[in-house]
Amino acid sequence: MVSQTLTRLSEHRQASNARVDASLEALFSTPAVDARLEQAMHHGLLVGGKRLRPLLVYLSGRALGASDESLDAPAAAIELIHAYSLIHDDLPAMDDDDLRRGQPTVHKAYDEATAILAGDALQALAFEVLAKAGHPRLGALVTTLAVASGRQGMVAGQALDLAAVGGLPDVAALAHMHAHKTGALIEAAVRMGGLVAVEEDDPRLTALARYARAVGLAFQIHDDVLDVTGDTATLGKTSGADAARAKPTYSSLLGLEGARAKARELTDEAIAALTPLGEGAAPLIDLARYMIERDH
Repeated sequence: MVSQTLTRLSEHRQASNARVDASLEALFSTPAVDARLEQAMHHGLLVGGKRLRPLLVYLSGRALGASDESLDAPAAAIELIHAYSLIHDDLPAMDDDDLRRGQPTVHKAYDEATAILAGDALQALAFEVLAKAGHPRLGALVTTLAVASGRQGMVAGQALDLAAVGGLPDVAALAHMHAHKTGALIEAAVRMGGLVAVEEDDPRLTALARYARAVGLAFQIHDDVLDVTGDTATLGKTSGADAARAKPTYSSLLGLEGARAKARELTDEAIAALTPLGEGAAPLIDLARYMIERDH
């Protein structure tokens, strides 16, 4: 069962990654105003990466009948936002990381000021890509991405994360922080994929939102587990970094087995939420199962 799930998911990921990488690479085909800035943006965006959020855009949209072509722009936009967030997250004033996706972080490969500007430019480019797509529900797509990215979503989560360093939050507080820092963009990816296919009041978007909330938290819990059990070469970033910074994690609060049990519970919730979508949701179910299999 495990190997079949991973094989099916791998096929979807390869197809999704090829599409989104082609879209992202094409953004750098125009003449650069500043070559160093463009190189830094390219480094932060296209050097490695799991591309989970674009995959969620494609799988959610396909589940409701959208074509891959119509999903290309939102898939690229969400990855641009994610890449910008990682560049800024790695900065000395934030998590101060030297390694990302198995490569030097942007501020290490270039310099701190260039890294800040590269992140800023990628954020703006995300909305440019989405706006140029001209989708009938463009307003809803832009609003979804903007809210998930900013003070009610990812940026708020990052602020909560920084405030929690060295503290002793409980599991509920940790879940609240990760619902914003990690979960908001995952929910946005799923909603954007769905919005390409159906109107805003379609009840299947509610089912997808429940799925995304559970999967987003399961993903974060397993990142916490892997920070303990993984190695730097496999992770592509420094292992044990959370413990070194005294950052609270699910592993530290629940223990490794407790964290894994919580992830299994969330995976069950995610799969149950997809019942209204029928057989079209099978790839999303495979992705949820991957959450509990990827550290074994």
